[in-house]
Amino acid sequence: MNAPITVCEFAKLTTEIVARSLDEATISTTAFDWLCKESSRLRSSGASLVQLGSRRSLRLDNYVGVIETPCGTRIEILPKHVDGTDDIAITSARLLLRKMLAVCMNLAPRESSLTSIQAFDAPINEWVMQQFLDHLDRLVKRGLCFDYRSVKEQQRFLRGRLDVTRQIRQPPGRQHILNIEHDVFDPDRAENRLLRSALDRVCRMTRDAASWRLAHELAVYLSPIPGSANIAADFRGWRDDRLMAHYRPVRPWCSLILNEQSPHSIVGDWHGPSLLFPMERLFERYVEVCLRRKLPLNALKAQASSEYLCTHQNERWFQLKPDFLARDGEVNWVVDTKWKRIDSSLMSSAAKYNLSQSDFYQLFAYGQRYLAAAGRMMLIYPMTANFREPLPVFDYSDSLELWVVPFNLEAGELVLSERIGGVWDLTIAANEPGRNHTNGGAG
Repeated sequence: MNAPITVCEFAKLTTEIVARSLDEATISTTAFDWLCKESSRLRSSGASLVQLGSRRSLRLDNYVGVIETPCGTRIEILPKHVDGTDDIAITSARLLLRKMLAVCMNLAPRESSLTSIQAFDAPINEWVMQQFLDHLDRLVKRGLCFDYRSVKEQQRFLRGRLDVTRQIRQPPGRQHILNIEHDVFDPDRAENRLLRSALDRVCRMTRDAASWRLAHELAVYLSPIPGSANIAADFRGWRDDRLMAHYRPVRPWCSLILNEQSPHSIVGDWHGPSLLFPMERLFERYVEVCLRRKLPLNALKAQASSEYLCTHQNERWFQLKPDFLARDGEVNWVVDTKWKRIDSSLMSSAAKYNLSQSDFYQLFAYGQRYLAAAGRMMLIYPMTANFREPLPVFDYSDSLELWVVPFNLEAGELVLSERIGGVWDLTIAANEPGRNHTNGGAG
């Protein structure tokens, strides 16, 4: 079994022998060829897994998570916003990624025991499987739900109801075989079939000894239940009434295992233990959930799409979609998120804090259409060691301004200046006396 490889976003993977680090690692030729083929397949649907650098090297895109190739090479990809390359930095990055996934997908991980703390050294997919097994173990101990289902069969005795229509069609010599229909009270229902399918997948995928042992113990209890023949249909049939309330904690983990309800992930034809998330979308969703928790109700609107850049022959072209529109009293803010590292110390016309000119063009277009060229906009970047406070305001004109602010990933809040005022100061993270926003950057 190949040793797992841990790198970060945009890391270089090569078939040449290099010193392993978070930014560069050596992979086998078979893994290299498979990644190139998989990236070509995904590119046709608008996703790009890797960027080919040369015949012997490639560079990962902005996906995080774990991917395993058919040859057994497992690659763990962590967020780029990690300072350092030691085990502490890697563990911190894993914790950050798990926190963001838990918040975005409304997961409720249970991590209080010593075993859970030790599990922080495991890749993200092993953590997902551990959480699923933990919740399934609690569910099995409480008891699986049974339900009645109709069974049609042929027997030599009468049980339930005789199916007269089928019985009169019996051929000669088989009149003594009765066509009967009856109800059976058993655990063969949509929820349990999905749990069985997810458990079977965990049994095949996990490399952790404790998880393997628990998975096979639970497989004994679920052995009478068949696997799901139609995962999508069974998820639609998952009941959520009060009698099924104890099933709710395990459902999102089951969904992740079966790749059925993870809109941020991609899965290839190779059904290995792969779970990849585009960081741009994950960061956007994480900021949205955190802001909604602290902003007043209905103060934030996601994915506005009512405006277009121009019109042509009475048709509107180039739809503009800012991440959020935030209402501050009678004033609207245009808010956009960017998963990039910027440096507040690079304050010069040449360096420009590492800001992207295209991002500023994009915000300018948003301001013209959504704010009628008069108002305030906000560009949110993740907080790092070199970006802990909002940058000085950027003026597009006397009436249109842009604020570039950091987002504390660990605390789940904006780091704002009191000068912004309004609903932001009242409900989010305006600097309060004695409050320190500089602790816990982006990993």
